[in-house]
Amino acid sequence: MIILHRLGHAVEQFWLNPDLIMTLEAMPDTVITLTTGAKIVVAEPPERVADDLQRYKVSVLSDALARRHEQRSERTRGRRAPAPIRAATPRPRVASVPCEAELSA
Repeated sequence: MIILHRLGHAVEQFWLNPDLIMTLEAMPDTVITLTTGAKIVVAEPPERVADDLQRYKVSVLSDALARRHEQRSERTRGRRAPAPIRAATPRPRVASVPCEAELSA
């Protein structure tokens, strides 16, 4: 969640789920359009809102990556390391067996 300030009679602080943001416009105030169709006018400039959005998304993805790394290391703890991949060995050629039609001809 990101903290923004609603622009109105009194500056009002609120939390916004960044996943709901569809567009961000500067005309002259910053207007955020949500996926629900609602529009919110905020006191922050659009550059700051965009930076907050980017920081939020980076933190979510880095936390998820760290958790995944922890889960993988817990799963592999106590296991042998996987064998290295070897080059494929050529298969021996198998002689073809004649079918009945070839035998009768």
